[in-house]
Amino acid sequence: MAEKISSGKHFVSNPALQTIQLPFAWTGTPVDEKGRFVNHEFPFINSFKELWKWQTMKNPQKVEKKKDTWKLACHTDATFLKSSADCIVWLGHASFFIRIAGVTLLIDPVLFDVSLIKRKSPLPVAPEQLKNIDYILISHDHRDHCDKKSLELLAKNNPNAIYLTGLHVDTVIRKITNSSTIQSAGWYQQYLTPAALKIIYVPTRHWGRRYLTDTNKRLWGGFVIQATGKTIYFGGDSGYGGHFADIAKIFPSVDYAMIGIGAYKPEFFMGQSHLSPVDGLKAFQETKAKHLIPMHYGTFDLSDEPLSDPIRILKAEQEKNPSGGDILYVCAGETIYI
Repeated sequence: MAEKISSGKHFVSNPALQTIQLPFAWTGTPVDEKGRFVNHEFPFINSFKELWKWQTMKNPQKVEKKKDTWKLACHTDATFLKSSADCIVWLGHASFFIRIAGVTLLIDPVLFDVSLIKRKSPLPVAPEQLKNIDYILISHDHRDHCDKKSLELLAKNNPNAIYLTGLHVDTVIRKITNSSTIQSAGWYQQYLTPAALKIIYVPTRHWGRRYLTDTNKRLWGGFVIQATGKTIYFGGDSGYGGHFADIAKIFPSVDYAMIGIGAYKPEFFMGQSHLSPVDGLKAFQETKAKHLIPMHYGTFDLSDEPLSDPIRILKAEQEKNPSGGDILYVCAGETIYI
């Protein structure tokens, strides 16, 4: 890993990968004096006081949440797996199947329950059906995005898959999969792929951890995928920040933006890590993408809001601002042809 020092700050990158040309100054992915990654715009506040406040405060939507019977609709038709058509299929939470230029990709595939957190909506396809995958993209090390059981099964059924991730997350993936084909990138670095396909790792406002003492030792981010004249932006887990407007500056014609809208309450605690529906719509508008695919809601109960809250709030916000862009309210398993 290459390292640069500027004014007491450290900036790192993978010397084996190219950093793309940017319309602003960029030295590399920032790390602190302990070598832990930091958000380039907002510091991550790892506050036990704030966590304790959340865990001990009364949830104002507790009764509403208990009565909420909404379920994420799910299409259990696996026809897209046998097709050759370019498409995007949301598999729930932040998991996506993408086929573009004849190449198949999985992003953050979580196929089962996560630890003690049960799925609230089924996976649209049987996990064993996910075969012949060319690339598996892991945005960061959190277990609802980088799941051991899911990666073990995928590694068994896709022995030739190439894994793309952020700096130091490769150590986790290698231990789980025993794969020797893993590329780890810093922000704004482009992975090594065939010329017809470009995949770039881009910043998010988030954090990383799998255990008690490894906070921010591994990088977090999103992905931009380009092929056949199309640009797809996967926003990853992220709080609101200027990086969404930066996407529009770097990639002036994004066709599809997958942006999170859930796991956001209470906002004083969750806001630095996850977008609210209101901020998710704002972020989408700032990317200037043609279509929004909302994600990170309806699959796992991770926060205080009812499962139905994010999509309901998003629809209400769009009604206030109908010219804000095209939102694709897809079911899990629904095929979007691109």
